[in-house]
Formats: sequence, C-alpha cells, structure tokens
Amino acid sequence: MRFFRDSAIVAHRNLITIMRVPTLLVTATVQPLMFVFLFAYVFGASLGGGQYREFLIAGIMAQTVAFSAAFTTVGLAGDLEKGIIDRMRSLPMSRLAVLMGRTLSDLVVSMVSLVVMTVCGYIVGWSINGSLAEAVLAYAVILLFAFAMSWVGALTGLLAPNVEVAQSAGLIWLFPLSFISSAFISAQTLPGPLATIAEWNPITAVAATGRKLFHNSAPPMFPSATGWPAEHCVEYSVLCSAAILLIAIPLALLQYRRVASH
Repeated sequence: MRFFRDSAIVAHRNLITIMRVPTLLVTATVQPLMFVFLFAYVFGASLGGGQYREFLIAGIMAQTVAFSAAFTTVGLAGDLEKGIIDRMRSLPMSRLAVLMGRTLSDLVVSMVSLVVMTVCGYIVGWSINGSLAEAVLAYAVILLFAFAMSWVGALTGLLAPNVEVAQSAGLIWLFPLSFISSAFISAQTLPGPLATIAEWNPITAVAATGRKLFHNSAPPMFPSATGWPAEHCVEYSVLCSAAILLIAIPLALLQYRRVASH
C-alpha cells in the first residue's frame, strides 16, 4: 500500500507540473494532429482517400503512444538535472515508486492524446465500426503499449547526461521505429529486410490490433498483411508490451540506483 501511495503522489506531482506548464500537454496533442492532417489530406488523396483515412488513424494512435516515451525521457532527465530526484531519494519512499509515478502520469497524457485523436479521427471521416467491447480492448492494448514505451523512455532519460541529450536520444530511435512499420502504409510494400522488420515491429502489431478491433479496412491498393504477427496481432501486441516491461523496468531501476547514488 505504501508503494502505491508513493507512486500516486509522484504521479500527482507530475500532473500538477503539466497543468502549470500547459505547453507540455500541447506538445503531446498537437504533434499527432499534425500527422493526421498531413497524411490524411496531403498524401491521403494518392493513397486511397477516405478509405486511407480510416486505415490511418489506428497507425497514428500507435505512433503517438510510442512517442510518449520521448515525453518520459525529457521529464525524467529534467528532474535529474534540477536535483528533484536527489530530493526524492532522501525521502522514505520506494525507488520504484519514483519511476512508476512518472510513467503513470505520462500514461494519463497518453489517454488525453488518444481522446484528442479519436475526436480528430471522427472529424476526418474515421469511425469505430466494431462493438463497444472490441473498442475498449483496442484502447486497452494501445495504452498497455504506451505504458511499456514510457519505461523505455524512463531508462533513456536516466542514461542521458542532460535534457538536451535526452531530447535527441528520445527521437533518434523513435522515428525509424515508427516509419518502418505499417502505421502509415502496408508493411508488405517495403523492400527486402525492411518488410521483415516492419512485419515484426511492435508498432505494426499495435496498429493492426486497432484496425482489427475497430473494424477499419485498408485501401484496395494495399496488399493484405501475412505472417504470424499479422494473424495474431492482438496476442503479439500484448506479448511485445509484456516483454518490454520485463526488460525495461529492472534496467531502469538499476540505472536509477546508479544515478541516485552519485
């Protein structure tokens, strides 16, 4: 109970910071909107029009929650640089609660982003065509992936020597990860090894899960996805998120102990 209380207190503190600096929340919501309008109307006409917009939104959702890792990276690196982590370390609280509070607060930001994305999707012509239970499951899988990616962001933030490096480190690997996937196009159209990478990319699985459970179809020109990850996208998404958590949480906690001991 003490661990949960400490985690909630840290999460509450981080959310208050976002409320006092609303530009942080604007950054987390405006960027996905820019991607929606860019791909839906600038590139969408040549990729299938309205049917492409229906295909696009689940991919943007997967990309948006993946980019939440950068939000965690910068926030934690900032706390380290300002000495806030040292203050928390001096308190009688769990070390894991400090990181859990950060990832939970960023999960709330991801929820807000998904709400904005859903509203924006309906504006551009997307819709949820499946049942309520399927939609809830889709959002749950996406948020589980967001939580897992936040722990990757926490580890990156603890490894970065300052905020400037954290900003770059958080995006260097996220951009290729999100674009070598089926977030925006069919993975089957990519050449050679890139197609294989995209097929097993967790972002591809999360996007495919959203499309499957929202009952969103792809444009006729897009080849149908094949292979085990595509046929079992829901299970594969959950397995990927669980694997990321099993690896990232112990490594982040170990790195936290190292930086907090200096």
